Amino acid sequence: MNKGSNNAVFITAVYPQAAGFLAHLRPVNAKTHAMPPELSQQELSALRAQLDDWASELGFQQLGVTSIDLGEHEEYLQRWLAAGYHGSMDYMAAHGTKRSRPEELLPGTCAVLSVRMDYVTHDTQPLTVLDSPERAYVSRYALGRDYHKLIRNRLAALAKRIAKEAGGGQYRAFVDSAPVLERAIAERAGLGWIAKNTMLINDKAGSWFFLGEIYTDLPLPTDPPQHSKHCGSCTACLEICPTQAFTGPFELDARRCISYLTIEHKGSIDPELRPLMGNRVFGCDDCQLVCPWNKFAQFTNESDFAPRHGLDSADLVSLFLWDEATFLKNTEGSAIRRIGHERWLRNLAVALGNGPPSQSAREALASRADHTSELVREHVVWALAQFTA
Repeated sequence: MNKGSNNAVFITAVYPQAAGFLAHLRPVNAKTHAMPPELSQQELSALRAQLDDWASELGFQQLGVTSIDLGEHEEYLQRWLAAGYHGSMDYMAAHGTKRSRPEELLPGTCAVLSVRMDYVTHDTQPLTVLDSPERAYVSRYALGRDYHKLIRNRLAALAKRIAKEAGGGQYRAFVDSAPVLERAIAERAGLGWIAKNTMLINDKAGSWFFLGEIYTDLPLPTDPPQHSKHCGSCTACLEICPTQAFTGPFELDARRCISYLTIEHKGSIDPELRPLMGNRVFGCDDCQLVCPWNKFAQFTNESDFAPRHGLDSADLVSLFLWDEATFLKNTEGSAIRRIGHERWLRNLAVALGNGPPSQSAREALASRADHTSELVREHVVWALAQFTA
């Protein structure tokens, strides 16, 4: 996924669930062949020529094909991990070199299809919400239904069509479901460049899109990689970061990133970072909102990505008063559910503490002062203290 929270954010997918990834390594076509079909170069080229139209019919805005050589990205990943920038995301360091070597993750892989799908919707007014401290800011990618199932099903349909046309082959679809360097793959496939904010930027579509991949043993012709980066001297994304999580261009310390703190991090949030988080309760989009290239971003036509339950501009107090049953009901089919009710309250408590000291905010926080979770109680106490500081 190419989302501001990265989600993973950070080098690969924003929120990959690498643990148990082997369960996702299943064929998307009915039959798996030990050897790929023997097609001539002319037949492979003809097949590649059809892929863009097939992808478009399935709702993808772009498709590219690359080889499995991710050498320079493997070196970057190792340096990033060695610096400890992944924080508690142990899955980022797991599985050895499978993340940067597709053929180790899925033996026989010799080509990777990379696709992107726009997700930003009309009229969510992100800047207005950020400037309203009594409202909750949810990363724009998470306002609607969870993208994983939708994109995985579309990728499965694409893989089946390819398998039918090719007469077989091995195909695996991934959407944040395995150790995959999806942004590196997308850059190698010509979908854009990895920018100073570590997001993938496309010169015709900005960065508000999801990514997905199909690993295959079919030796398809590859597309020209994106060698050039077009950030120029711009440092807007680095300067806007509320917590100054960027250690420099192209390098993010996830331990300070609001997306990590509100989604990946399971424990107490560093008190020094809490005041800097503002009203961001699930993810952060600041580095995308200021990017000049996002003037070219395209609005999505996918109804599943439209905001649900008013989460594009909900007030903090109302969300904080959701009990667990309400939280589970209102986040069904949403990416937000993965953090659970406890961390949802933790994040909202921080945002309330950063907001105006209204009577409704005080009463809402006080109602959770005796919560069964020590994590929630700690952040409630902190929030109430901000009103008297």
